[in-house]
Amino acid sequence: MNLEMFEGVSALIHDPQYRKPLGLPEQVVESYQLLAMGEYNVNFKWIHPLTQKPLLLRINTASQIHVDDSIGYEAHALDLLKESGHTPQVWGCWPKDTHRPYGVLVESWLPGHALDYQTECGLGMQILADIHSIPISVNDGLIVDNDPLAAILKECEDMFSVYVHASNKDAHVEAHIRSMLDTAWQIYKNNPTSMSYRCCVNTELNNGNFLINGNEKTNYLIDWEKPVYSEPAQDLGHFFAPTTTFWKTDILLEKSCVDAVLKEYIQAVDGRFCLDGLIERTYTYLSITCLRGITYCAMAWVQYQQSDRLIHNSETKKKLDQYLEDAFLDQIEKNYL
Repeated sequence: MNLEMFEGVSALIHDPQYRKPLGLPEQVVESYQLLAMGEYNVNFKWIHPLTQKPLLLRINTASQIHVDDSIGYEAHALDLLKESGHTPQVWGCWPKDTHRPYGVLVESWLPGHALDYQTECGLGMQILADIHSIPISVNDGLIVDNDPLAAILKECEDMFSVYVHASNKDAHVEAHIRSMLDTAWQIYKNNPTSMSYRCCVNTELNNGNFLINGNEKTNYLIDWEKPVYSEPAQDLGHFFAPTTTFWKTDILLEKSCVDAVLKEYIQAVDGRFCLDGLIERTYTYLSITCLRGITYCAMAWVQYQQSDRLIHNSETKKKLDQYLEDAFLDQIEKNYL
């Protein structure tokens, strides 16, 4: 995969509107190498020819949160969080236009390896505590929902509807997920506790979005495509959810481990914001986030059957199949709902 596959991106790189703000020479002398790709974004690493700094060119192919300028939204969130020291620095942002249907973001490339759930959860908690401590207000331009649990379930229903209306769906899988969704709605209705503190939350906390360098070193959280103004428990519930941990590692965290790591988070916060109801809310989000992961996989499974999908990842395709198997759905239903 190269830049020429993305209409208008190569032209942008040759354009002064891209080169001047980045302090690049008039002629293109840098080389862009594919680094990684997700479901909606493709990342290319490159070296600035004058500063020799490694940078990341990020191409957004679609929005998961139904905003017109997805790449601009991500850049804005990164600017809000820059004082945390745990997020990439924005160097330039170019929203999609009539000549280029893809948004482009240039940010700092950051070192580190994916978080190890068995040994590095504490470092992840320190990252989250520092990010959640950044003062953010309801007027800072992030998506706001005063009832995020209901918003997640509505998102689940929207994603599940794609599967429900697919001609090649499995009726048994459909019925199983419908039953689980109904249980999740009941969990929501039985949870009257309100939010005590709100901040910028990432909402996409799989271990590959953490870049870990170790104790006494700087560790990072990347991929800020879907941040919202919500409560820390939403991030924590997503971090611990089995549908998150199983995505890249095949690991399911025991409740005793979740309890221990939550204590590390509370210690890392160190009184910087109110934690009333945090543990209870985290477990509620954990349960409901399981359905978010499953309904996302149901939707993505349908999309992966379409030949015109721009990004195809063989590992993702394998995981989609696993998440819709009876054995996995049974395990989630029994242990987390």
